[in-house]
Amino acid sequence: MEPLMAAAEEAESGRVFELAAELFGVLAAPMRLRILSALCDGERSVTQLLEKIDTTQPNLSQHLNVLYRTGVLAKRKEGAQVIYRVQSEKAVTLCRAVCTQIAIEVDEPLQLPVAERLVGRVVA
Repeated sequence: MEPLMAAAEEAESGRVFELAAELFGVLAAPMRLRILSALCDGERSVTQLLEKIDTTQPNLSQHLNVLYRTGVLAKRKEGAQVIYRVQSEKAVTLCRAVCTQIAIEVDEPLQLPVAERLVGRVVA
């Protein structure tokens, strides 16, 4: 392989890891995972989200803003209300897969061999 091509591929894979780390960082907050879960059934206003998620309005708005700025959520105005919806179905699929696996590990901590655990240790 030519040195220029190898350098380009290395830079590209570095960028891929940077973008993946950015997405994982956005999804690393439990509150953001709760928001995504609440929006899986369809769009909701901030008021409706507050009814489902135990937090303050400023805290919810801060997390919604992060999810919106990174493209995970979309929003629209309806009168005075801001309505949010999932924009990145791939992010939701990723979250659902990870959370489902961890739920299995929490419910049946000794049933899975270490090699099959996502967390790598018994979650209790």
